[in-house]
Amino acid sequence: MSYKIVVSDTKVMDGETRAAVLDAVDATVETTGAKEPSAVARAVKGADALIVDAGTQVTAEVIDAADSLKVVGRAGIGVDNIDVRAAVDAGVTVVNVPDYSVEEVSTHAFALMLACLRKIPMFDRSVKSGEWEWSTGQPLHRLAGSTVGLVAFGKLARRFAAKLRGFDVDVIAYDPYVPEYPMGDLGVESVTFETLLTDSDVVSLHAPLTDETRGLIDANALDRMRDDALLVNTARGGLVDETALYDALVSGDLGGAGLDVRESEPPGASSLHDLDSVVCSPHVAWYSEESRVELTRTVAEDVVRVLRGEDPENPIDPETGWF
Repeated sequence: MSYKIVVSDTKVMDGETRAAVLDAVDATVETTGAKEPSAVARAVKGADALIVDAGTQVTAEVIDAADSLKVVGRAGIGVDNIDVRAAVDAGVTVVNVPDYSVEEVSTHAFALMLACLRKIPMFDRSVKSGEWEWSTGQPLHRLAGSTVGLVAFGKLARRFAAKLRGFDVDVIAYDPYVPEYPMGDLGVESVTFETLLTDSDVVSLHAPLTDETRGLIDANALDRMRDDALLVNTARGGLVDETALYDALVSGDLGGAGLDVRESEPPGASSLHDLDSVVCSPHVAWYSEESRVELTRTVAEDVVRVLRGEDPENPIDPETGWF
């Protein structure tokens, strides 16, 4: 039997690996640049499987239009762009890649933290403009002896916490859905959100984007943070109110921010880009050549399992939206 598989984004997927896996089921693969629900709905007609990135919206409208769809594969971890309940109610399995880029994202969070702390981009621009002045980045503060606060304590945050070992920092975390003992195993103290904001020199975001977490870092949260604190976001842009973030930075109520993800992607013109205290990257924390191959193989193999009538390894629970 031949299957039609629609892929919404090829940049995050390794083409050679994808072809090798999908060839096993005699699949015809079509690529679409559709992102908005109406366009995705048109692209998915007649498809047996859909593999999407974070920017492709798989809403109830898409599910309703997909007359033969059996599986949606999320090429990544978060499934906030997929209406999982609508899919499962329609008999469509949703799978993701729960271990995807844990190494890469935790490393990138560390890199953004250090870049902000040591003001590397500022020094880089200064030297390249012909200056040679140590005071350009004043004031700088050492990492040792500081407190790093983690918002959420899933796999990414745990790997980041492990990498902080040996840097002589205190690590605290807020996650109402994780018991204290996994934190204790890594020397991390479980605290309230209020305590995390007030006690942290660095706040690193690792939470999924849900109705509960959208806009979590708003003006009130930023006001409770230390004036010289740093905010690092490698999770989801919607966790942060960017207008409030800009106001906090220009008023001196926050020390700096490292942003890999944004409220809108690409962000276009943004006042945040005018600030030396902000270090940005283009939602690239996921990327390494190794992670692309692992991602492609994992999601494609699970899609193949569903098409063959087998149980997938990484199904999404429709009750929680998580695996």
